[in-house]
Amino acid sequence: MKSCGVSLASTTSSFRDDGKKMAAGKESSECKDGSLSLTAEEKEVLGGLDSRLFGFVRLHEDGARTKTLLGKNATFLYGLGLVYFYYNAFHWAIKAFQEVLYVDPGFCRAKEIHLRLGLMFKVNTDYESSLKHFRLALIDCNPCTLSSVEIQFHIAHLYETQQKYHFAKEAYEQLLQTENLPAQVKATVLQQLGWMHHNVDLLGDKATKESYAIQYLQKSLEADPNSGLSWYFLGRCYSSIGKVQDAFISYRQSIDKSEASADTWCSIGVLYQQQNQPMDALQAYICAVQLDHGHTAAWMDLGTLYESCHQPQDAIKCYLNATRGKNCSNTSSLAGRIKFLQAQLCNLPQGSLQNKTKLLPSIEEAWSLPIPAELTSRQGAMNTTQQASKAHHPKTEPVLGLCQTPILQQSLPLHMIHSNQVDGLSNSAERKRTSSPTKHLEQLRANKDHLSPAQKLMLEQLETQLVLMQQVLHKGQSSHMSGPNDEQPPFSTGPAQYLQAASVGVQKQTGPQTLPSNSVTQGAALNHLSSHIATSGGQQGINFTKENKPSGNRSLVPEISRHAGDTPNGCVVVKGLSNHIQQLIAEPVGSPNHGDCTSPDLLISDSPQISATNIGKASDKASNNHPPIHTKTNNSVTSSPSSIIFTTTSSTKSTAQTTTHSVTSLNSPQNNLYKINREELQSLQSSAKPNLPIISLESGPQIIPSMSVSIYSSSTEVLKACRNLGKNGLSNSHIFLEKCPPPTPPTSPYPPLPKDKLNPPTPSIYLENKRDAFFPPLHQFCTNPKNPVTVIRGLAGALKLDLGLFSTKTLVEANNEHVVEVRTQLLQPADENWDPTGTKKIWHCESNRSHTTIAKYAQYQASSFQESLREENEKRMQHKECSDNESTSSDFSGKRRKGPFKTIKFGTNIDLSDDKKWKLQLHELTKLPAFVRVVSAGNLLSHLGHTILGMNTVQLYMKVPGSRTPGHQENNNFCSVNINIGPGDCEWFVVPEDYWGVLNDFCEKNNLNFLMSSWWPNLEELYEANVPVYRFIQRPGDLVWINAGTVHWVQAVGWCNNIAWNVGPLTACQYKLAVERYEWNKLQSVKSLVPMVHLSWNMARNIKVSDPKLFEMIKYCLLKILKQCQTLREALTAAGKEVIWHGRTNDEPAHYCNICEVEVFDLLFVTNESNSQKTYIVHCQDCARKTSGNLDNFVVLEQYKMEDLMQVYEQFTLAPSISSSSS
Repeated sequence: MKSCGVSLASTTSSFRDDGKKMAAGKESSECKDGSLSLTAEEKEVLGGLDSRLFGFVRLHEDGARTKTLLGKNATFLYGLGLVYFYYNAFHWAIKAFQEVLYVDPGFCRAKEIHLRLGLMFKVNTDYESSLKHFRLALIDCNPCTLSSVEIQFHIAHLYETQQKYHFAKEAYEQLLQTENLPAQVKATVLQQLGWMHHNVDLLGDKATKESYAIQYLQKSLEADPNSGLSWYFLGRCYSSIGKVQDAFISYRQSIDKSEASADTWCSIGVLYQQQNQPMDALQAYICAVQLDHGHTAAWMDLGTLYESCHQPQDAIKCYLNATRGKNCSNTSSLAGRIKFLQAQLCNLPQGSLQNKTKLLPSIEEAWSLPIPAELTSRQGAMNTTQQASKAHHPKTEPVLGLCQTPILQQSLPLHMIHSNQVDGLSNSAERKRTSSPTKHLEQLRANKDHLSPAQKLMLEQLETQLVLMQQVLHKGQSSHMSGPNDEQPPFSTGPAQYLQAASVGVQKQTGPQTLPSNSVTQGAALNHLSSHIATSGGQQGINFTKENKPSGNRSLVPEISRHAGDTPNGCVVVKGLSNHIQQLIAEPVGSPNHGDCTSPDLLISDSPQISATNIGKASDKASNNHPPIHTKTNNSVTSSPSSIIFTTTSSTKSTAQTTTHSVTSLNSPQNNLYKINREELQSLQSSAKPNLPIISLESGPQIIPSMSVSIYSSSTEVLKACRNLGKNGLSNSHIFLEKCPPPTPPTSPYPPLPKDKLNPPTPSIYLENKRDAFFPPLHQFCTNPKNPVTVIRGLAGALKLDLGLFSTKTLVEANNEHVVEVRTQLLQPADENWDPTGTKKIWHCESNRSHTTIAKYAQYQASSFQESLREENEKRMQHKECSDNESTSSDFSGKRRKGPFKTIKFGTNIDLSDDKKWKLQLHELTKLPAFVRVVSAGNLLSHLGHTILGMNTVQLYMKVPGSRTPGHQENNNFCSVNINIGPGDCEWFVVPEDYWGVLNDFCEKNNLNFLMSSWWPNLEELYEANVPVYRFIQRPGDLVWINAGTVHWVQAVGWCNNIAWNVGPLTACQYKLAVERYEWNKLQSVKSLVPMVHLSWNMARNIKVSDPKLFEMIKYCLLKILKQCQTLREALTAAGKEVIWHGRTNDEPAHYCNICEVEVFDLLFVTNESNSQKTYIVHCQDCARKTSGNLDNFVVLEQYKMEDLMQVYEQFTLAPSISSSSS
């Protein structure tokens, strides 16, 4: 079992619960030192701490608690993600894989996860996310399913898919320079370069392009002469330059080298038609549409052929079939052509068609004509292969897509995935699960005496799994297969469904191959680069089945099962889904049948509930029997609610031994954990002791058990508790709560609001004078979480603000060459969002980025106004001439809705942070009340110590009518202030923070990224989903306060400028929402602009907090980071890695990992090269260890002394409230 370069048995051994190991290590050290212990009162206080801090309810039921723990088990989530991926349930697979990386960023299969996330995001057309995950996979030195050059190919093809052809060409050519490039990769790269030169006009004139295309394709065929696709592309190139004979030869080679393709036969038909051979062309087109009934291009060409032969009735039938194809993009023109032909038929004399001799047989007659001999032989061979594959290799379902032809039989991997090919993706998974495994079980039982050996084995497996599933469900464990975030997966979870998943290998799938012209199926997308994928030898791991694959193709996606004798029971190996699920449910641990274990130094269990293993000395032994769920051993320790499901005995391992294991773990290039040598393994095999330590397989290393210390412990006690924990906690940089599962969007509030409450009035305050603006209740009203938005009317007049300082004229005079980011958009009604053709409402909002200067945009703004005046004058003249003014108005309205829409430009994100350039403007804003100022002591963002453009600095927006700020929440859920300078108005749409999860779901349904994409909600859909929307007009001089987490989108009604910035009120609600978004961003692999760890320490230094809830949350964050810093230092020291003092400069920004963009605090992992060059390219420890397993290529720089952090931690205490101090 070779190819991925790492044994999944050894991989899974690294998935152990670090938290329990720390508990064991801490237990031994505490027995020795006699240190920390908690009183009953302290335990009770700490037991409710997590839920009090961030609003989570304590989980009392065993089932709910188990589900929470499984939600933090990286191994379980990884297996769950593989199952979802197998069933093409990408929505769920993405969530599961993201949660793995959140729970354990150092997960040893992280590279595989990034690869699969990249593939899924690519199919979902989220190209930015796809590129990020491909790059994260590329920097990881660990092995995975694809090699580095194959991942580089995906990146290059991603550029091509985005139509960034010059980037793609450069990436492809750079890939060709790689030494020892596998032949199949080389052939595929040359194939893409050839096809891109044929299709893309930007790459030169036609003659030059075609010459290069032919050269590339010929070189590709030298590397892989059996590529039917390259022969097909070459035929297309020859055809385009008039080399008909060469084109025919190439097409014939394509048919000979691969199974029949509708694209190839369609192209042959075009050649015959060009050569005035209509009968041969007809025959070729019929071959194409018989292979793919929905091949739009072939039906259109066939219709054209019939029309040229004066057979309009047959032409109409073909055009109608073309309109029904999935990839038909010109339905309107076809409909017009059909109407024209129908009109012709009506005007013909009766009987004229019957009396006329037909040049071609009708479509019905042509359908039954014998097809060419070469196709007949090829089809017969293909059908035989398919039947053999179904008989001997059941897992032939397409991995990714629409095509119903088994993935093992695909031979046209064009790699060109388009968004129109992903329709019905999830439905394909539903279609696969049509038969009932319980019925299958009953049939096998009824015919028990007449079963073949294979059927008897299947019967035994199904009966065993049924019994086990009934036991699991009886114990309240049925939630293990539910989807991430408590949602229901696309398949059910009862015993029948488990068996159905387990026996899916025996289900047969048939259906025609669907290959649109110049495109590929999803399945082909994962099948390319196929004949060399499993070439890395000498390693154990993912196995690719080789039987019955034409042209040596192998599926990219592994299958999931185990080989008896290859690995021990309890070791996860990848091959067949049925056995994989069986193992996850009930494989015994420590079975004597170990055979040739792929990793002799590792013994692991893959049960998501519990696993038994030995982490003690060589003389310790583990039980051979799989322990029942909830078994408790003698002397078990359950120190916290989070450990209730797990049991552990006191460890006899010494502190020194614990430290030794920690050092080994840190230096391991695979992030591998505790190791057991061969002698220990043999003793484990023969062991029969029943009551030995049981340690959970739960992943997601925790720093120390969550109840070991509290925010009321001193810093000395915290560091003492962290002593000798080794690697534990290195991967967990979360400031969220250890007991909580990964963050999830909120569900829609219940009960739903009545329909008459879905358009609530906007909270508005009218100011008459300066005293009103500084009245304290105004601040309280704005920051009240019950008010998602507040409009302060007349603020500029009350404070006598000179808004003219922000007018376009003044801006041009002050800094006319200042940079302006421009968003090119479509002018549409504010409450609607149509596709560019105006045919349907969509959520995606067109907004393309470019740059200009203030002077140039001011000129555009003025010319737009003048053009509008001219249009208004023309309309007035038309109204005077037209007698029916209402009719004219409604006609115009209809045209607006149906497009094509006018293009407009929106000047956004104009930076006004430079107090030298914009001194007058910034000084004018100091007239504002303190709670809305850019800088104030009560503004959290003022305590960052560095600038975040647009957040703690002012930004300007220059607008023309229709300029849109798409839907969003502010960065890290901070509040925002927006003042309309005028002279025009703006229209706002606002949704309360409680409903952002509903909008996130809508974005996912519309294939959009809630955090990163441009989207404009459909108000009708929000109304149907019972989502309240505040809608109001912001006039010149009005200030709009957006409260923490509020979702909003804005459109300019007239020509106007706006200024805006963010504010962080010193409230528990603001801090809580900021931390939640910080963690959600981490889960989504999105950078948080506000470094919450850095901010929290600065808040502890600078602010006296009297709110107990806010104090507890900040103190908890400090506690988590203090523990992380200490455990990381000790692990580095134990591994012999020097930590070098570096310090910080004034106004130095917080640091982020250059690879994954998470915040890095205190200990910076910097490459040796960048350290010597003083460029300091920072990595987090996880990315550093993925790049260099033993950290040899990195220097660790220290920015804070531990004594300083301890002092800050100690001095941050709850300040007395004003009311209590006054009394």
